[in-house]
Amino acid sequence: MDYGKFKYESAVKAREARKNQTNTIIKEIKLRPKIDPHDYETKKGHVVRFLKGGDKVKVTIMFRGREQSRPELGFRLLRRLAEDIQELGQVESQAKQDGRNMVMVIGPHKRRAEHKAEARAAAEAAKARDERPAADSE
Repeated sequence: MDYGKFKYESAVKAREARKNQTNTIIKEIKLRPKIDPHDYETKKGHVVRFLKGGDKVKVTIMFRGREQSRPELGFRLLRRLAEDIQELGQVESQAKQDGRNMVMVIGPHKRRAEHKAEARAAAEAAKARDERPAADSE
């Protein structure tokens, strides 16, 4: 085997390996302990969207002033969020106090590649549905 062919094949293998590689992206959501129910639902929707996209989510609760003396409010809020999104992801690192902030990391159940494949299949199905009626009307 000549060296040029070997170099070419190794470059192709390296390119394929990079294509199949996944980067873990951590999205962050910041909350406060005294959050309004509607605001909580909005933030929960963002977390759901991130987990469906295959990203990890870092949930941070920021304490200010007297709120720092009541960390149980933060624990309760994070536990509630973890229960609400249980079907989409699991808690990777439990809630822990870090100075003025309390942090918890939630990871998706499925891998990022599986999410992308699902989204691609759904998009193709929707495109096929949209094109079919147009072809029938002609």
